[in-house]
Amino acid sequence: MYKSGGSTALKRLMTEYRELSLHSPDGITAGPISEDNFFEWEAVIEGPPETPFEHGVYTANLTFPHDYPLNPPTMKFTCPMFHPNVYANGVVCISILHPPGDDPNHYESSSERWSPVQSIEKILLSVLSMIADPNDESGANVDASKMWREDRERFNKIARDIAKRSLGL
Repeated sequence: MYKSGGSTALKRLMTEYRELSLHSPDGITAGPISEDNFFEWEAVIEGPPETPFEHGVYTANLTFPHDYPLNPPTMKFTCPMFHPNVYANGVVCISILHPPGDDPNHYESSSERWSPVQSIEKILLSVLSMIADPNDESGANVDASKMWREDRERFNKIARDIAKRSLGL
């Protein structure tokens, strides 16, 4: 087991892992990639029902800063993902993962951004919700945002193809 002199971040991550192990939300599993490093996690998210991502299984990594929970982790899909709120490199762009405080672009209120009362479970549930209901106004992937708005049928086909690929089909 990873030892680091009992840092606040490590204690919090271990507590959240224990809670997620006992009470994982439907369609989501997550935990450290290795017991030697609680700051790198893998998450597996099932595509939300009644969306074009349904039946897919999507993997992502969460990387936690050593001052967690004062600052949020980063989350990056490690599988193909075509979505308005996911950069082409797989990095997830949602408010809850933005640093605490005021938004320098005045797009988000500070209450929408990260705060230490948030949890890994809340992040994963927010990402599940984001997959089902993209915010095309703050598109990390401009092509996906435009297609979501202007050609939903084509967007849905790409999403369904990604879901099939996630299963190795």
